[in-house]
Amino acid sequence: MTIPRIYSPIVLEKGKLCELGQDNHKYLKQVLRLEQGTRVNVFDGFGNEFAAVIQNFSVNGVALELGEKIEKSGREIKITLAQALPKAGKMDLIVRGAAELGADVIIPFAASRSVSRIAGEKSTLKAVRWQKIARETARCSRSAQITDVLPVDSWNNMLGRADKQALKMIFWEEEDQQSIKDILSDQTRAQTKDIFIVVGPEGGLSKDEISAAKEAGFISVSLGKQILKVETAALAIICIIQYEKGIFSNKGGNNDCI
Repeated sequence: MTIPRIYSPIVLEKGKLCELGQDNHKYLKQVLRLEQGTRVNVFDGFGNEFAAVIQNFSVNGVALELGEKIEKSGREIKITLAQALPKAGKMDLIVRGAAELGADVIIPFAASRSVSRIAGEKSTLKAVRWQKIARETARCSRSAQITDVLPVDSWNNMLGRADKQALKMIFWEEEDQQSIKDILSDQTRAQTKDIFIVVGPEGGLSKDEISAAKEAGFISVSLGKQILKVETAALAIICIIQYEKGIFSNKGGNNDCI
């Protein structure tokens, strides 16, 4: 039997009691039908995961007794995906896939050609939903880290979030000089561990946006001659990066998703 894996919103410490709320109470007791004394694993999204035993169920939650820490290797690289808002529903798929493939941060942003427009309270609710999807993805994929999904940002604020030392790539269908293969195989960037990628909406990014990104230090990059759907493009890019640099690379590193 596969050992159930549970998320704790509180940072875990060896030897401490872990108190979880009603959602986990319902999942463990009613869905999985587990009993007192059953073994589970619990993780906090900050790289901590412990073997645990259900101590008791209460009206308001469930108490777990933490045992030995389960050691997991850290990721070799950090990937930030800045994704222009796509049409309704597609962002859920992108968040789920990017989180499963090991993206560390996802920044939804409004591009000039974004069909979807999210602001105010709706933006906050969407961010909460996407973070919940990322958390559930981490539980299912056995990742020790939870992808951080930020609130919907503006174009300029998004560009400013990239670290100066990061490898910053913006993907543009009209780029014909540099491919992602060219950039990732460049030995002058071989030691770069922080990768920031920008993917546009269904209508693509405008020339003004590309110019602004270049001024901010981004490299305009082509994904190839094939035009991909927006929900496919982001995941294809992350897969390529992970194959070359990260969890799918044969150069070492940890694979949390398999």
